[in-house]
Amino acid sequence: MDEEWLASHFERYRPHLRAVAYRMLGSLTEADDAVQDAWLRLSRSGADDVENLGGWLTTIVARVCLNTLRSRGRRPEEPLGVHVHVHVPDPVISPEADIQPEQQALLADSVGLALLVVLDTLTPDERLAFVLHDMFQLPFAEIAPIVGRTPEAARQLASRARRRVKGAEVPADPDLARQREVVDAFFAAARQGDFDALVAVLHPDVMLRIDPGARQARVAMMVRGSAAVAGQALRGLQRSLGHPATRLHPVLVNGTAGVLVTVHGQPYTVMSFTVADGKIAAIDSIADPDRVRGLAAGVLSQQ
Repeated sequence: MDEEWLASHFERYRPHLRAVAYRMLGSLTEADDAVQDAWLRLSRSGADDVENLGGWLTTIVARVCLNTLRSRGRRPEEPLGVHVHVHVPDPVISPEADIQPEQQALLADSVGLALLVVLDTLTPDERLAFVLHDMFQLPFAEIAPIVGRTPEAARQLASRARRRVKGAEVPADPDLARQREVVDAFFAAARQGDFDALVAVLHPDVMLRIDPGARQARVAMMVRGSAAVAGQALRGLQRSLGHPATRLHPVLVNGTAGVLVTVHGQPYTVMSFTVADGKIAAIDSIADPDRVRGLAAGVLSQQ
């Protein structure tokens, strides 16, 4: 088969492959690298003996992602409270009224940022089995060779992952207008320094995760509980919200209400909110300006 034919067919599968890799890795850059790796392997080997090109490419991407996850190593188990090993996966940021087609492919099946955070707690093999089976309906007979296990063992991997996901995932409010109303109330209370109003808008077991990037890991934190999160919000937001150079831009973060914070017009922080039953159940914040600039590229120009 010639390369032009291969390239045209590969492009048909690219959105699917990128969606698989994004769920596997939680990193847009690494997902693109995994898809590119699949293309290089296809262009070198051809597809003369491949009966199901989409399935073959999915397997290649899955193997690349599994190797990447295994090379990362396990993040240490950490107690709740303030600590220095917080990682928030890459969010997909889009203007509130305009999700692009390539972003829609990434976010199909409501892959919220909070779910990606939970997926980060799984072992590499559990994550692969769960993503391929539960999100993309691959049979365990096809998953088993990728992780080097029997189909029954692969089924058990997915089952363990499913229990952890269901135990940690918070069903988000599907009403975007309601989400935005709650998020606006959160910022209004923070701007006014109203502790009680902040607590009122937060779920009692709300989780706040702040990922400042590797260069400032000393200020990374994970805080649980409405009173603790409200206190942190007052300390971290009240001063910055009152600065004339700071602006809040409503955006969608993985399809749910979020905020992009700019300082002097430059992307600085992105915050994602999980709203459930009229309360904020989780806040995930990336406070690394360099990373946020890359993730938010093009969003401000569309507002």
